[in-house]
Amino acid sequence: MLAATAVRQDPHDPIAGLEVGERPDPEPRDGWTTVRLRAASLNHHDLWSLQGVGLPADRLPMVLGCDGAGLDEDGNEVVVHAIVGDPDFRGDETMDPRRTLLSERYDGTLADLVQVPRRNLVPKPSDLSFEEASCLPTSWLTAYRMLFTQADVQPGSTVLVQGAGGGVATAVIALGHAAGIRVWATSRDEAKRARAVELGADQAFEPGARLPERVDAVMETVGVPTWEHSLKSLRQGGTIVVAGATGGHQAVTDLRRVFFLQLRVVGSTMGTRDELERLVRFMAATGVRPLVDTVRPLEDAVDAFRQLAAGEVFGKLVLTRPV
Repeated sequence: MLAATAVRQDPHDPIAGLEVGERPDPEPRDGWTTVRLRAASLNHHDLWSLQGVGLPADRLPMVLGCDGAGLDEDGNEVVVHAIVGDPDFRGDETMDPRRTLLSERYDGTLADLVQVPRRNLVPKPSDLSFEEASCLPTSWLTAYRMLFTQADVQPGSTVLVQGAGGGVATAVIALGHAAGIRVWATSRDEAKRARAVELGADQAFEPGARLPERVDAVMETVGVPTWEHSLKSLRQGGTIVVAGATGGHQAVTDLRRVFFLQLRVVGSTMGTRDELERLVRFMAATGVRPLVDTVRPLEDAVDAFRQLAAGEVFGKLVLTRPV
């Protein structure tokens, strides 16, 4: 099968360790099934793996990719849930201490074929394209859980999204707007601010800008560069949901603001299969669709990774396979 594989790791030149070429087909496992992929989307997780973050070198070579959509062994159209947990664990699988993501311990979705536990398959609605469906299991599921599970915001609430161009941020904007939430966004790039408003943001601001009023919740994936602004933007009793730190993770916090204003700081990682199923139904019911920046064939994975690494993305990058 054709696959995009991490064969080496380099924190300074991660893409040098990416190879696109033939790999052995996945070997069957008890309780698992094979999906023939039609589309898979990229995440920063893939770049971090090539940098040596979260993927031990002794597991190389590793087929990259967390997100995908395709056909199961019976020809059904499915979305692949990326979290692989302990089969004996009960409850929220994001809390399973033995959980892993595709491409961390098991080969991922940037390939013709992927093996996953049968439970990890979610039916794909026919009116959702494979390219759109492939964007859901990481960025969009993360955004869904941040908004509706961890922040528990309601229609009419106001939410601030830091860094408007990323996959999670664009998903928060689209999902929040569809749910009747007022969404504000920030970006250093004027064009990205304009696109955020087109996508559904009520307003977009430069990073650190004084907002018209404090917000009910902040969706934070940037980290150090935006952390102080995120805390200062919250109303009393508000919630900041942290799902990433692409700009750095060692933030300094004035704890007095946290306890005087009774702010909540909540972590959020991915989402459950049940949340993915609800997300898919939400998309089908509302007509909301992922924003796809670029679609390329899997053979062009290196160029797609370069685009991701350069930050030249608004939405998601998708790699496809022929029928």
